[in-house]
Amino acid sequence: MASTRNIVGGETTTGNERGRVLTMRDEERAKEDDSPSAKRAKFERFPLTRWELAASLGVFFVFSTGLICIYLTMPAAEYGKLKLPRTISDLRLLKDNLATYANEYPAQFILGYCSTYIFMQTFMIPGTIFMSLLAGALFGVVRGIFLVVFNATAGASSCFFLSKLIGRPLVNWLWPEKLRFFQAEIAKRREKLLNYMLFLRVTPTLPNLFINLASPIVDIPFHIFFLATLLGLIPASYITVRAGLALGDLNSVKDLYDFKTLSVLFLIGSISIFPTLLKRKANI
Repeated sequence: MASTRNIVGGETTTGNERGRVLTMRDEERAKEDDSPSAKRAKFERFPLTRWELAASLGVFFVFSTGLICIYLTMPAAEYGKLKLPRTISDLRLLKDNLATYANEYPAQFILGYCSTYIFMQTFMIPGTIFMSLLAGALFGVVRGIFLVVFNATAGASSCFFLSKLIGRPLVNWLWPEKLRFFQAEIAKRREKLLNYMLFLRVTPTLPNLFINLASPIVDIPFHIFFLATLLGLIPASYITVRAGLALGDLNSVKDLYDFKTLSVLFLIGSISIFPTLLKRKANI
């Protein structure tokens, strides 16, 4: 049987020849997509508008200006004592240096502490766990928990909106298919999102910084994010603040989360998600 013949570009070709022609065209398109001009065109389609870039830089500028103003109003003797702690030893030294300043200028110290904590949370700067330990060491359990939960919630909310402003367009530009997949998964669990978010906040399953960054990108509503953050951070904040009362007994941050502590956190988290699992089992 004779092969089917087609007209391609004014020339007669067989079916096999037509297939080869189409393959060659696909290869040419792929080369064009990888060409410098194509990459340049993709770069020119950068997803952030000038307004979004200006807004994000403006947020950073406002936070930075506020911190600088607070820093400049401190006594000159305290300048050299300010350093973000990276180890328990650094934290002990910072606590000893700032104890007198915190007692003599409580309002100014709390303002500086809150501004620093929220700044770190907003721009995902590691080290907020040391700030939580410092709250316990300087303010005690009750005031320490209040300060940590307030600052962590405020900072997480700021990070949420900043990620929604510039993070979501970037992820949608870089990984549109993955973004749509995760958004569809979240949409399936819309009625149970609060339980899942509480579980993630209470347990150390995912880093809090990742949750703050990813939540607006996958369409977590802000009211659910806020409520889960406010309630879900209380257990871990209590553990951290209590540990801050006895800094001398800590060798590293890893000592905070031993097997017993992790078991308690996962138990509390399981209680928050248990009604959802029970309802799912009843529907099967």
